[in-house]
Amino acid sequence: MDKLTLLETFTIALDEGSLNRTAQRRGITQSAVSQQIKQLEALMGQQLLHRTARGIHATRAGALVNSHAQALLSGYNRMTAEVDALEGSVSGTFRISVNSFLGRSVIGPMLLDLNREHPDLNIVMRLEDRLVDVVREGYDLAIRTGKLGDTDGFGRKISTLETVLFATPDYLDREGRPETPEDLKRLKFIQHHEDQTRGFFPLRRGPLEYPAPVQVGFTADDPDLIMHAVSSGSGYTRAPRFMVEEQLASGEYEQVLPGYEAPLKDVFAVYPSRRAPDRRRDLTIEHTAARLDALHRNQTAELPAPSAITA
Repeated sequence: MDKLTLLETFTIALDEGSLNRTAQRRGITQSAVSQQIKQLEALMGQQLLHRTARGIHATRAGALVNSHAQALLSGYNRMTAEVDALEGSVSGTFRISVNSFLGRSVIGPMLLDLNREHPDLNIVMRLEDRLVDVVREGYDLAIRTGKLGDTDGFGRKISTLETVLFATPDYLDREGRPETPEDLKRLKFIQHHEDQTRGFFPLRRGPLEYPAPVQVGFTADDPDLIMHAVSSGSGYTRAPRFMVEEQLASGEYEQVLPGYEAPLKDVFAVYPSRRAPDRRRDLTIEHTAARLDALHRNQTAELPAPSAITA
């Protein structure tokens, strides 16, 4: 077992605070994680971890090893990226974190296409509906929507998504269809934990913006659970239009306040460093932005003329 692998497993274990979660993140068994840490402790000649009922914690020696390991792993990743960039190589292991709905509908299929074009590339994609720290958690790239969150990495906007407010027709039949932004306070909003409204939506109609009051009825961090809550008639929510285009067309969902534009949702690419060249990262960002922009253009082309919307 090479020393870098042992150090990487050790840093992940401290980050997760659990051998079981470390095993899931590494894609190996818990016993294999435990064995790797024992090997590292044997190499260092020191106990590196305290194991308690609440999880694992670094000893004084472990904290020192972790600090140096983070620097070594970061330097190794920069080195390999720069070596690959000398010949425009697209190979090696590329770790990316994406939220569920973008990962399943856009980025996952795109990465499969990219992998077919570059067979030496090993893509590890994690679907995570949380804001990851690309530096601390060892990702080469994260694609996020809405906001960047806390990270030591570098982030830039790569696209913008049109969003819509929607509910089931039965829910709107029962609670009443809002005619003005102020009417939204009668309805219950189903909210994603990382996309909180802070009490209102800035809706637009033509050049004017209207602060629409929001009454939150349910908050979750699982998109599938949010969609289930909407489908069961618990309230309305907001999502990128492309995600629910078919359901809106079929009548399964109905747009709320169709005469008003919901806030746009920005899409960000976040990566550990902007100095180190990485062709794998650049290709992924370029392909992601192209697919999202194509979706946005298609939706814009299908929208009715402004006079029809505001009539």
